[in-house]
Amino acid sequence: MKKKVIGLIPTRLSSTRLPKKPLIKINNIPLIIHTYRRAKLAKKLDDLVICCDDKKILDIAKKFNAKAILTSKKHKNGTERIFEGYKRLKKKYDLIIDIQGDEPLISPNQIDQVIDFHSKHFESQIILPSLKFKKISSYNIVKIVADRKNNVMFLSRSKIPHNFNKNSDYYLKHLSIISFLPKALKKFCEEKQTRLEKIEGIELMRALEIGLKIKTIALKGNSFSVDIKEDLKKAKKFMKKDKLFKLYSDEKKSRYLR
Repeated sequence: MKKKVIGLIPTRLSSTRLPKKPLIKINNIPLIIHTYRRAKLAKKLDDLVICCDDKKILDIAKKFNAKAILTSKKHKNGTERIFEGYKRLKKKYDLIIDIQGDEPLISPNQIDQVIDFHSKHFESQIILPSLKFKKISSYNIVKIVADRKNNVMFLSRSKIPHNFNKNSDYYLKHLSIISFLPKALKKFCEEKQTRLEKIEGIELMRALEIGLKIKTIALKGNSFSVDIKEDLKKAKKFMKKDKLFKLYSDEKKSRYLR
């Protein structure tokens, strides 16, 4: 039986490292709209909604015919924001896909892969995909450590596992597409911030600390979030050669509308 799946995109206006990030234009399209339109190309999503904290983002969403919900400014992270959005929708779904709003080059194929995987592994409460990298250093990138069965053991902004014996052949990079069972998302948001979550500044550490089961799946490809000016320059450069951009850049000709 086909699973019913909702995609929710959390975003906020008051980004400290890159002010008003969701509204910054790349090739004349706001960053948040790039994320929305690319996610809209995924075949496995039944619906897609932006969960924002400011009317300016809501207005931009309406201008570009994107579904959006205005949520509280008090949320500590995007996971709490999408939970409010999910409750506001008043519809039941089998899976909730958290698609970070600051990835203008997100792959719709990767979204579909995560949905396919979680649909076959309902024993896992959360699916957190990852990408393999040989070299990885930025503190803006979250690294994953998993066991032999791909169960996530720890998340960190530090370079882990530490390559003490020079034997590490790759690192796992956190990919910003997260699939939740509705009950797992609810349990997460009912808990207060945890100690390691605060220390690392990684919201999913709360899930691990309260005993939720997270499994990772290694995907192929590339993706990155726009956190600082250097990321924005990189995104603008990549967008010029991006094949998917041509599919949604012209709204009247675009296949993303369905």
